[in-house]
Amino acid sequence: MFSRRHPYLFFILIFSAISASTVAIIVISFLFVRGTRDSGYDDLKAGGEKVGIIEIKGVIADSKEVIHHLKRFREDKSIRAIVLRIDSPGGGVGPSQEIFREVRKTVKLKKVVASMGAVAASGGYYIAAATDGIVANPGTITGSIGVIMGFTNFQQLFRKIGLVPVVIKSVEYKDMGSPVRDMTEDERKILQDLSVNIHRQFVKAISEGRKMDLSKVEAIADGRIFSGEQAKEMSLVDRLGNLEDAIEWAGRMAGIKGKISSVYVPEKKTPFLKYLIESSVKELADRTVNTNLHADYLYRP
Repeated sequence: MFSRRHPYLFFILIFSAISASTVAIIVISFLFVRGTRDSGYDDLKAGGEKVGIIEIKGVIADSKEVIHHLKRFREDKSIRAIVLRIDSPGGGVGPSQEIFREVRKTVKLKKVVASMGAVAASGGYYIAAATDGIVANPGTITGSIGVIMGFTNFQQLFRKIGLVPVVIKSVEYKDMGSPVRDMTEDERKILQDLSVNIHRQFVKAISEGRKMDLSKVEAIADGRIFSGEQAKEMSLVDRLGNLEDAIEWAGRMAGIKGKISSVYVPEKKTPFLKYLIESSVKELADRTVNTNLHADYLYRP
């Protein structure tokens, strides 16, 4: 009866009740989910020999955190081996090279194994190549050994809307790759030489890390992607298996005899609002990318 006499008030009350319930559920979920792994390095205080797990997820844009965790695990005596869980399509050249270098420092002191998830391509494989061994799923997407630069030219669009760009530069090549004019042949050659140089660095790093003949790496370093099964046949991967298999292998290589315990690096405590925003953006990005089966970003160095 109340809903018929006061439909708008009834609607407001119902909507408020639903909103309050939703917020309560989100807050409870947030407290539960965000608190499950906040112990972080506190787990190292427990006795026994352990395998430390460092996750490398998404596009590789920064190396600072991964390097920090590598150093922390490397210096901790209770950590006998390290597993890098890589689920990344690649990313920036610099960050990938910095992590590669830190892994090469680490393997001199402790065993490091790479565990490939759904994707460990390009920069993701660059990092994996620095380890003592690589474990991939049969269907893991990997490879994509190459470098690409992409530029978009907006000249036609600007002409249609009547915009006239004005560029002032001190030297000839300062606006190389500009979206408001055609690229010259000299500029194209400079960029081509740059990409070839970085590609050679990539190939050399894989040859060094995997102890493969340089010519053998060059033969397959043409940007192609491979499944984990194919990569194993080409010696780019050592074993087929999941994360648990990688942990077991790393622990045994390090000399752990009994049960192998694993410890993850701590997750950062994120403010509630920031967590919701980042989660929403990530979900949207994941949905957009998944519709293309990762094809749009596997080329990243």
